Amino acid sequence: MGTSKTGKKAATTAARKARIQELRRAEQARDRRNRVIAITAGVAVLAGLAGFGSYVLLDASEKKDKEKAVAQAPVKGEKTWDAKKLGRNHVTKEVDYPMTPAAGGDHSQAWANCQGDVYDKPLGEENAVHSLEHGAVWITYNDKASDGDIKTLGQKVKATPYTLMSPVEEQKGALTLTAWGRQLTVDKASDPRVGQFLGKYVQGEQTPEPGAACTGGVGPA
Repeated sequence: MGTSKTGKKAATTAARKARIQELRRAEQARDRRNRVIAITAGVAVLAGLAGFGSYVLLDASEKKDKEKAVAQAPVKGEKTWDAKKLGRNHVTKEVDYPMTPAAGGDHSQAWANCQGDVYDKPLGEENAVHSLEHGAVWITYNDKASDGDIKTLGQKVKATPYTLMSPVEEQKGALTLTAWGRQLTVDKASDPRVGQFLGKYVQGEQTPEPGAACTGGVGPA
């Protein structure tokens, strides 16, 4: 009778230990499974972040390339001259320029003030050309231009460093924008090419002397 009770007790204890071991194994297996899931999820998140980062970098690079392509693209309808072949000597006499308004060439030692200066009288071309050499864009107009367009462009010039504006009655078109070796004629101030021309050529790559002064020069004679 005693032996039977002892045997039952030993069997119960063994069963309890076996059950505890089984629960521990199940818990360990669950822990391992959770760790695997966590690691897998972490890798997936990191991969996603890396992929997103790569996408952002590629997108930014592509955007920059597109902006550069737009900036380098010629403005539709613009006339061009080889900037490197235009004379850059300082002279004291009038220069017979092959285009009107002049878009580069030999010029006066004194530049026309071009820090957003708007003139209602003609400038000396030799002075304005020196301003172009410094990276300015020169906007000119004649009597074909409307008062509204002249006012609109005048306001744009006043808000834009390295620009100047003055009348040139001899030009063919109503409104002309000129940079060193570059020139565009438009009929209206609202023409989108006006902004494109200014954005590309104010202190643009065509500039022989970028950053040179646009103050301390001269105005109309």
